[in-house]
Amino acid sequence: MAENSAAIGAAGSEDGAAGAESAREQAVETALGKLDLDTKARLLGGQDMWSLPAVPEIGLRSIVMSDGPIGVRGVRWTADDPSVALPSPTALAASWDPALARRAGHLLAQEARRKGVHVLLAPTVNLHRTPLGGRHFEAYSEDPYLTGAIGTGYVQGVQDGGVGTTVKHYVGNDAETDRFTVDSVIAPRPLRELYLAPFEAIVRNAHPWGIMTAYNQVNGVTMTEHRYLVNEVLRGEWGFDGYNVSDWMAARSTKGDIEGGLDVAMPGPQTVYGEALAAAVRAGEVEESAVDAAVRNVLRLAARVGALEGAPPVVTEPPAALDGDALAREIARRGVVLVRNENGALPLASGGTVALSGAAARDARILGGGSAQVFPDHTVSPLDGLTAALPEGALTFTLGADPSDELTPAGSVSSGFSLRAVCRDADGTVLGEGSLPNGQVQWIGDDLPAGVTHEALASIEVTGTFTPRESGEHSFGTRGLGAFTLRVAGETVFDGLQAMGPESDPFEAFFGSPVERAKVALTAGETVEVSLLHPLDKEFAAPLPAVMFSFVHLGPRRDPDELIAEAVEAARAADTAVVVVATTERVESEGFDRKDLALPGRQDELVRAVAAANPNTVVVVNAGSPVEMPWREDVAAILLSWFPGQEGGAALADVLTGAEEPGGRLPTTWPVALADVPVTEVTPTDGELAYTEGVFIGYRAWDKAGATPAYAFGHGLGYTSWAYDSLEVTPTAAKVRITNTGTRTGREVVQIYLAPNGDTVERPARWLAAFASVEAGPGESVETEIPLPARAFEIWDEEAEGWARVTGTYEVGAAHSLTDTRLTATLDI
Repeated sequence: MAENSAAIGAAGSEDGAAGAESAREQAVETALGKLDLDTKARLLGGQDMWSLPAVPEIGLRSIVMSDGPIGVRGVRWTADDPSVALPSPTALAASWDPALARRAGHLLAQEARRKGVHVLLAPTVNLHRTPLGGRHFEAYSEDPYLTGAIGTGYVQGVQDGGVGTTVKHYVGNDAETDRFTVDSVIAPRPLRELYLAPFEAIVRNAHPWGIMTAYNQVNGVTMTEHRYLVNEVLRGEWGFDGYNVSDWMAARSTKGDIEGGLDVAMPGPQTVYGEALAAAVRAGEVEESAVDAAVRNVLRLAARVGALEGAPPVVTEPPAALDGDALAREIARRGVVLVRNENGALPLASGGTVALSGAAARDARILGGGSAQVFPDHTVSPLDGLTAALPEGALTFTLGADPSDELTPAGSVSSGFSLRAVCRDADGTVLGEGSLPNGQVQWIGDDLPAGVTHEALASIEVTGTFTPRESGEHSFGTRGLGAFTLRVAGETVFDGLQAMGPESDPFEAFFGSPVERAKVALTAGETVEVSLLHPLDKEFAAPLPAVMFSFVHLGPRRDPDELIAEAVEAARAADTAVVVVATTERVESEGFDRKDLALPGRQDELVRAVAAANPNTVVVVNAGSPVEMPWREDVAAILLSWFPGQEGGAALADVLTGAEEPGGRLPTTWPVALADVPVTEVTPTDGELAYTEGVFIGYRAWDKAGATPAYAFGHGLGYTSWAYDSLEVTPTAAKVRITNTGTRTGREVVQIYLAPNGDTVERPARWLAAFASVEAGPGESVETEIPLPARAFEIWDEEAEGWARVTGTYEVGAAHSLTDTRLTATLDI
C-alpha cells in the first residue's frame, strides 16, 4: 500500500508540474499577444547594467541579473553590500561531488533572493585547455565529463531555489587574450567531444533557464550570431528552451544577433536591440517572428522566476535555509587536495608547536580577480584559523615572503583606513556620499550613491584618515585611468594623469596595475588625513556607464632576506613548519592570461629555506590553478587550498589538525613545469587561436605525449586507506566494492576510466567515464554501482555529422586516480 501511495504521489506531482508548465506557457503567449513591436524590441535589451525593463501593462516585473559564480554580488559592487564568498570553482570541482555543488547552488539561490536577484550569471563551464588561461580558477576542470557533472549539480541547486542560471561562456572562451575578437578555430570532433560536451550535459540533465554566449568567434562566426551552434545545436538538437543572453557588450549586430538566436543584448540602455531592432523589422531586414521567438524566451524566464503575473513560478517553496559560513567551510575542506604526505606529517601531532609563515597566511587570497569578485562580511585567514584551533602558545607567525610588492586597495578600519567617497558636479557641489570600506570605487550602471547620476557626476574624492600600524615609509598610489590628485598628511604628493596603454583591455581601469605615486614617512599610531581626487574625463570613460578606480597603499617594506631569516629561525624552533604560498590578482584574473606558472616574489626561496631548517615542513598552496613547485620533493606535505572562500582559514585548520579529512581530488593535471605542459598556446595568430591539439587536452594530451606530471588528474590523499575488493562491469554500469582499511572514517572518490584495446580510430589512451563518492568507517566495506553513460563509448563522426558508438574491447579501470588503477575488467561493446 505504501508503495502504491508513493507511486500515486509521484504521478500527482508530475501531473502538477505539467499543469504548472502549461499554465506558464499560456501566460507567456497571452502576455506576448498584448505587446506591440516597440515594446517587444525594448524587452530584449537591458534597461541598465543588470536588469531588463518591466512592462506593468502585462504584469511583467523587471528581471535582475547578477554576476557569480562563488557568490551573488547583486546590483551593487561594493563592500557595503556583503555577500557570502564560497571557494573557487576549481575547489568545488575538486570535491568531485555534484551533490555538494547542488547544495552550493541552494545557498547561492538563497543569497540571490535576499538581494532581489532573479538570474545568476554562472556557472562557467569552459575547460582547462591550458593552465595559462586567466580564468582557469573560475572554471571547473580539464575534463568535460567532470565539468558537466559538477555544473549540472550547481545549476540544479540554484534553480531548486527558483533562481535562474546562465551557463557560460558558450563556447570556445578558454583563454583571455584578445577575448573580444579572437576566432577560436576548433574542428567538429573536439568541439563536440570536449568544448560543447559540458554544455550539452547540463542542458540535458539540469535544464538551465539561461545560456550566456561568449565574446569570441568560433570558426569564423561570432558567438552572438552563431545560428548553427545556437539555433541548430543548442536549441534544436539539445532542446534548450531558455533565454540566450550576450556576454556584456558582446552583441554587435542587430540583424546578425537576432537571426543568430541571441535573445537579450546586455547591458543597456544602448544596445543593438530596442529602437534599432524595431527599425530593422519595419525596414524588412528582420522578420518579426524572430523578435517574437526571443521575447517568448524572455517571458518564459520571467514566468519561471515568478516575475510574470498569472504564471506560477517553478519554485514556490525554496529549499530550507542554509548557514553560509558552515557551507563555505565545508566546501573549502572538501576541496582541499593533499597531494603529498611523507612520514605522516599530516595531520599535525597533538601538542606540537607550529611555525606559520607567508604573507598569504595573514592576508589570504580567498577569490580570483575580475567579475567573479564579491565582498564577504568577514574572512578567516590561515593565521586566524590556526590561532583558533591550536592551544595558546603553540603557534608563531612570521611574514617570511610576500607574493607581491604591488600596492593594493586601501584596507578597512582594521588596517588603519577610514574612507568615504564624495561625489561632486562640475560646479563643485556635493551630489552625494558613499562609504568606501576598501578604497575601491567600482560603480557600474546605477550603482551610485543616493542622489548621484552619471550625467551630473564630474568628480569623486576618496577622503578620510589613515592610522598606520607600522612606522616607516608608506607607499600611496592609484589604479585607474585619467587625472588624479593625491594628498597625504596635508601635502599634495601627486597631481597627474594615467593614460591607457596601446593594447589594453577596455576594462583596464578595473583590471590594470596599480601605480605607486609617492612614499611618505609616517609614525605608527599617528593619524593623518588622506584624499584622492579623480575628475572624470570622457576620454578615459569605461566602455559602459561606470566609474572604476582605486586608492592603493603598501606599508613599509622590510629587507626580504631579513624576513626569510626570521621565518627560518621560527621554523627551526618548531615541531612543524607551515608555509602558505599564493598567487596574486596580477597573476590570476579575468582580463589577461598568465605568462608563466611561477609563484610570484621570493616564495620559492622561502619554502626552500624553511624546509632546509625543518624537515617537517608543510606547504599550503593558495592558488586557483596550477603553479610550479620546484621544492615539492623537499617538503613533507603539500596541500592545495585553491581560492578557499571566506572560511578558508577555518577549513584549513580543520584539515591540518585532523578534525576533518582533506576531501579533494585534482580536477586538472598539475605539471612539474610549464615546459612540460602539452597545450599552452593562448595567443592568437592573425586573430585566430587554432586548437591544433584536437581532442588531446589535459590528461589526454599528457598520455599522448608520454610525459609525467607532478600530480595526475584525480590524485588526492586522505587520512585513511582503501582496499578495492571487486569490480563487475556491464555496458551500462560498473559495480565496485571497497573497504576502509585505515583507522578513521573517510571518503573515497571511485573513478572509472575506459581504455580501448586495439583502437581503430584515434582516441585518447584512456578517459574518465564515471565516478562516485563513498564513505565508510574503519574496517567497513561499501559497494557502489556507477552508471556508465552511453556517450563514454561514442565519438563524433565528422563525415556522418553525428555520434557513433565505437565497438570493440575496453579495459575498465576502477581507480583512485588516473595513474592509480586498483582493479580492471574487460568489456566488449
